[in-house]
Amino acid sequence: MSYVDRFAPFRNATAAALLRGPGATPAELREAVARGTPPPDLVPLVTKIRQHAYTVTDADLAALRRHYTEDELFEIVVSASFGAAEARLLAGLRALEEA
Repeated sequence: MSYVDRFAPFRNATAAALLRGPGATPAELREAVARGTPPPDLVPLVTKIRQHAYTVTDADLAALRRHYTEDELFEIVVSASFGAAEARLLAGLRALEEA
């Protein structure tokens, strides 16, 4: 069975705007965060978001406020969330193809 992902154009447009559009952080950083390969200082936060987002606390963000603005942290969190969601979606689509 071949599954047609009718929402791919919308997801691709969202990814383009979120990850490659203008922002408070460089596009390269947002793309790395979405892939799950952030710089070392963001690994703990991005890992939490990708694996157990409900465990992220104010303290996790407060520790990063010394180096990142609120706008930058927002973009980092959204990029990590988008990347985690896309990874799960693609895994589900692969499972459908293999079924």
